[in-house]
Amino acid sequence: MSDQHTLVSPAARKLGTPSDLGADATRDISGGLKALLADVFALYLKTKNFHWHMSGPNFRDYHLMLDEQGEQIFAMTDAIAERARKLGGTTIRSISDIAGHQRLLDNNADYVEPQDMLAELHGDNKQLVAEMRRVHELCDEYRDIATASLIEVWIDETERRAWFLYESGRTTRL
Repeated sequence: MSDQHTLVSPAARKLGTPSDLGADATRDISGGLKALLADVFALYLKTKNFHWHMSGPNFRDYHLMLDEQGEQIFAMTDAIAERARKLGGTTIRSISDIAGHQRLLDNNADYVEPQDMLAELHGDNKQLVAEMRRVHELCDEYRDIATASLIEVWIDETERRAWFLYESGRTTRL
């Protein structure tokens, strides 16, 4: 069976935007973007949670940094979803849909120490980079240069966030 005749969901048939990448590429890359989008929303909410619940002597600096990072993370969401749609795929539809696709863990603790917040967000941003690299590999496999280019920018932004979180969370100097 050819790539063009691969089975697709009813929603994809109704919403599918024609793409020269083929049905397999649409399915795989848009599926990767859907999971990536779920992770980005989970990271956004956790970053805002920690922003809202920050405390301690470095409150102002951490509070402002997490607010800035939350804005940057949220700015990625529309671009990710729209890229999936441009390819002919579909994307997440609800909070429960996010929960079903996210790989980053939530933190519902009543209280988290500021250094633990920074360390957890550092780890989450590193995990997000790893997930982005996996989707980038799919893009390379299917020769989807446009999605790969977007992901490269997001990797750089995410690595920068991880760096700031790491440096801000250090308790000793080398």
